[in-house]
Amino acid sequence: MTQELLQYLAVLLVDFPDDVRVQSETTPEGTILRLSVRREDVGKVIGKQGRTARALRNLVHAAALIRGERINVQFVDA
Repeated sequence: MTQELLQYLAVLLVDFPDDVRVQSETTPEGTILRLSVRREDVGKVIGKQGRTARALRNLVHAAALIRGERINVQFVDA
């Protein structure tokens, strides 16, 4: 659910929604979600002073807590 939430939110923010990718990796500490967007869209996902990135992390983290999961979101440019 959290992976789909991150994908959905990122698609709404970017100019090239077909290039949004979310990869999931499970670790002993929790799950790592890596959000990959086109280089032109990185600024839209990060936002001014990282505010948009922080908001995305907070939303995904809150959704994960409801399910009892630990999630870490990382941003990667494609």
